[in-house]
Amino acid sequence: MAVDISVSNDGGLLKEIIKEGTGDLTPSIGCQVKVHYTGTLLDGTKFDSSKDRNQPFEFELGLGQVIKGWDVGVKTMKKGEVAILTCSPEYAYGKAGSPPKIPPDATLKFEVEMIDWVSEDLSPHKDKGISRQQIKAGEGYLTPSDGGLVEIHITGKYNDNTFEDRDVSFPLGEGEAEGIVEGVEIALEKFKKGEISKIFVKSKYAYGDKGKPELKIPPNADLEFTVELKNLEKAPQVWSLDGQQKLEQGAMFKEKGTTYFKNDQINLAIKMYKKVVEFTNSDYDFKEEVAKVCRDKLLLSANLNLALCFLKTQQYFEAREACDKALELDPNNEKALFRRGQAHVQLASPELAVIDFQKVIEIEPNNKAAANQIIICNNLIKKDLARQKKLYANMFEKFAKEDQQKREREEEKLPDGLYGTLGEWGQEERPGGRDATAFEKENPNILMLNANGTGEFKNM
Repeated sequence: MAVDISVSNDGGLLKEIIKEGTGDLTPSIGCQVKVHYTGTLLDGTKFDSSKDRNQPFEFELGLGQVIKGWDVGVKTMKKGEVAILTCSPEYAYGKAGSPPKIPPDATLKFEVEMIDWVSEDLSPHKDKGISRQQIKAGEGYLTPSDGGLVEIHITGKYNDNTFEDRDVSFPLGEGEAEGIVEGVEIALEKFKKGEISKIFVKSKYAYGDKGKPELKIPPNADLEFTVELKNLEKAPQVWSLDGQQKLEQGAMFKEKGTTYFKNDQINLAIKMYKKVVEFTNSDYDFKEEVAKVCRDKLLLSANLNLALCFLKTQQYFEAREACDKALELDPNNEKALFRRGQAHVQLASPELAVIDFQKVIEIEPNNKAAANQIIICNNLIKKDLARQKKLYANMFEKFAKEDQQKREREEEKLPDGLYGTLGEWGQEERPGGRDATAFEKENPNILMLNANGTGEFKNM
């Protein structure tokens, strides 16, 4: 029996199940589905069939890659299900049809077999590390944004064992503070209010190679979450705020960053300090002197804190860059110079590091830490010079040895009988076997046979 499954219940799309599928899940928008189909006109004329080609048809559901009747109808099918979809022109090819096989204003019938589908890939690099299987569609068009408050219910499973089942609220991007894994946060960016979905998260987007012993999750474990987005609030956008509001937001993010840093949640601290930079980096809204002073102070602090965080997480290029930005605001900032020096050391540039540490001493002569760093850098420079000297000495010795070997090989290749051991003609080698003349004896190395081979000698 055919059932109306059209969007507006207008009879434009009917579905009749020929064979029941298995399970409860159906594919959702974004899933890669694989089907077999046969398409006919109402009079039974067949115009296309994947079965005739013996090649299943694949497409991404709900993205307009197929006719509307398929996007709507296939979404209702379970794995293994076979159904007849009767599509009015509005759900097929409309008034134009698809010549030459499909006439204008044609109602079409499709026998569709759902073979399988792959969940929607939400991973940033499309490596299938985060995939979504929608259970219930959300409402409206609004989706969570970075920094916006989300309220969710989350159930986490590993090998069918539930390790969490709770309600939780947090600003998107700060889920780590509430024990929310990265994969779930990334997936939530695609949710709409009221949506319920299964999220399949590979270990690299969950607890990685460390696992979570307190939750009985081993290293490199792939996890499954069922997530409901109960409510969401949009975060303030930078462009929508005036200068004073940007300063207030920046100060709030700085305070959060400091809290996270003290709790050894360095990645979250970095996110917060980057937010400070985002809200205060442009000087457009800070023309007045008081506002500019406050802004510069806040931005300087954020860059100094970022440098410290990057040093702790061994991101030395980023640490150096943050110090450069701090020094643009305050060229003689002791902390910025010292931390940039530390970054230079780790980047194998002790010569540059010495310059920074020496400038620290000029600013604060009693800075013992900088003085110690200068000693360390000078030792590194000496060791490097000694290493280079040894390297070049070995290199030159090698080249000299190769040159000597080359000369010896060339001498070995000289024609027999051209020169004696000392570069003289032997008596038996002279034409006619005659004795050397007095001139030949005095000038053994500047004599040669003449061109006509007569045995006469000429001075070179």
